[in-house]
Amino acid sequence: MFRPLSIFIGTRYTRAKRRNRFVSFISMTSMIGLALGVLAMIVVLSVMNGFQREMSSRILGMVPHATIVGVKPIDDWQPVAAAALSNPQVTAAVPFTEMEGMLSYKGAMQPIQISGIDPAQEGKVSIVAQHIVQGSLQDLKPGEFGVVIGEITARRFRLNVGDKLTLIVPEVSSAPGGITPRMQRLNVVGVFKVGAELDGSMGLIHVADAAEMQHWQPNQVQSVRLAVKDLYAAPQVSASIAKDLGADFRADDWTHTQGSLFSAMKMEKTMIGLLLLMIVAVAAFNIIATLIMVVNDKGADIAILRTIGATPRQIMAIFMVQGTVIGIVGTLIGGVLGVLAALNVSELVGWLERISGQQIFSSDVYFVSNLPSELQGGDVALICSAGFILSFLATVYPAWRASKVEPAQALRYS
Repeated sequence: MFRPLSIFIGTRYTRAKRRNRFVSFISMTSMIGLALGVLAMIVVLSVMNGFQREMSSRILGMVPHATIVGVKPIDDWQPVAAAALSNPQVTAAVPFTEMEGMLSYKGAMQPIQISGIDPAQEGKVSIVAQHIVQGSLQDLKPGEFGVVIGEITARRFRLNVGDKLTLIVPEVSSAPGGITPRMQRLNVVGVFKVGAELDGSMGLIHVADAAEMQHWQPNQVQSVRLAVKDLYAAPQVSASIAKDLGADFRADDWTHTQGSLFSAMKMEKTMIGLLLLMIVAVAAFNIIATLIMVVNDKGADIAILRTIGATPRQIMAIFMVQGTVIGIVGTLIGGVLGVLAALNVSELVGWLERISGQQIFSSDVYFVSNLPSELQGGDVALICSAGFILSFLATVYPAWRASKVEPAQALRYS
């Protein structure tokens, strides 16, 4: 089969022969270095995707995706929920009231964000029921002032189900200061653990108890909590619903409370990706050293090709083909191994734990008990494309240098 001269000779230079084993060896090391760099980048970014997925599912499974907040307490939340559910992006709408205060127990205090919920409907918008480790969410009864607290709060205060603690919330009054603290005795009826900072900053009470603490009617709520299909569309969806409901309502969403966390996670992934790209770049630019050695080793061959009619462009193409072959093969090997490693990294860590007898990810220390991984095709395509481009660029200078070899000078010293 016919092949252009540059492709024929360039591919031959990458194969081992008796007289150029050293050149083939350094070509192989360049391939291995590029493959390892691509593999490491795919695995690390997949693990970061896995951690981001876990954090998203846990934190955004607990905090509201969006809320429709009334300027005044909402007397009847059902029509508001019905209006929200008419939007195809909204999957659920439940009553919701939120307060901030301080928990006090035996002289110790900590800030807390209290959410007033309806236990019967909370499962539509929250994962908290799946993460109850003590008691039950259904033990929140109206008028009994029960509370479900996070595992970090329970551990900090050494609380168990049945213990009592005090909630202190600010209340507007006619006193000179304008605000006076109001204390409410709460009974611990449950403990949840989602493995995030919410375990130490969030508590749940019945929505009717929250209304009583705010001096509202038992059926009044602060807002309607929404669950949406696309989390990143929550700001637009909630704003549209609030606008349709009129001036008595405003929209709020998760980007106001948790947006900075996820922005930081996204920036962290970007920065680590750039740092890992430097490893791929170093491996790719090893091709420069490889090709310069090849050019020096093949000086006589270049001179002979030039004397029989090869043009400088053909000589340049020969070495660009050789470097590109090294880059393509190394990137493809690294891509395949990286995909396999990313898909099986959780099993690999579990195997290492069984072999060593040590638990690498303890659920008592970390919020996950295994190493999560989520392989994204876009990441793989971007990494492999970067490997291809960098390896191709690395061939330009050595190939240009080869095209400038003078036949007479090369044959004179060969």
